[in-house]
Amino acid sequence: MQYNSLKERVFDVIFGTDTLAGKRFDLALLLTIILSVVVVMLDSIDALNAQWSQWFRYAEWGFTLLFSFEYLLRLWASPKPGHYAKSFYGIIDLLAILPSYLQLLLPGSQYLLVLRLLRVMRVFRIIKAIRYLAEANMLWRSIKASLRKITVFFTFVLLLACIMGSIMYALEGPASGFTSIPKGVYWAIVTITTVGYGDISPQTPLGQFVASVTMIIGYSVIAVPTGIFTAQISQEMNLHRDLRRCENCDRSGHDTDALFCNHCGTELEEQV
Repeated sequence: MQYNSLKERVFDVIFGTDTLAGKRFDLALLLTIILSVVVVMLDSIDALNAQWSQWFRYAEWGFTLLFSFEYLLRLWASPKPGHYAKSFYGIIDLLAILPSYLQLLLPGSQYLLVLRLLRVMRVFRIIKAIRYLAEANMLWRSIKASLRKITVFFTFVLLLACIMGSIMYALEGPASGFTSIPKGVYWAIVTITTVGYGDISPQTPLGQFVASVTMIIGYSVIAVPTGIFTAQISQEMNLHRDLRRCENCDRSGHDTDALFCNHCGTELEEQV
């Protein structure tokens, strides 16, 4: 392929996932992301940190400089730098490098908690890997399409948790650990989601009855959003099958990874 400028070539490599150079770049970057997250995790182990802290620091800054160069390269090569910077992946790319630079501005010991939070934020570099998963866009579209239904459902669940928590506070009181309504709401959320820590539990027969009802409701909490989301993913998959149309027989309904038409055997065009 002929390029009119270096900028076009760089754009084709870092944004073009269907070219050989682009695929190699994506693979190298994906391995770098995984390696950087592994380093952050190992650095959080006290025994390893005591022995290798200096090397971990060097590695961290090496990864930070690499990702910084990648981010600046994407801004430079993008036809619309502002659009990329405000996009989901642009924000993730920025968050991947921001913690290391923020630490330079917080050298004092009084900021230890903030520094620890910034170190943990580095783990979110793994989110950068989402762009290299073919199914990620389908998953994201499914989430956006079903967001309103799921929001309505979880609003109902939150109201239910407030009601159940208030009832348990009135029935059990501080003697059973329900020292306030927020504490009761916390118990209701833990019970509805079937987590069941057991740090607070009802002691009276009436309270145990209410708890039993809450537990039964909890099973529907898991089933309903799962059903909504699964139906949306199925719809997205069917839509993709319809988009794969054979030029020879004009039949659709092919899987996204199909190479040949399942009706006439003609080779299908590669999806863009």
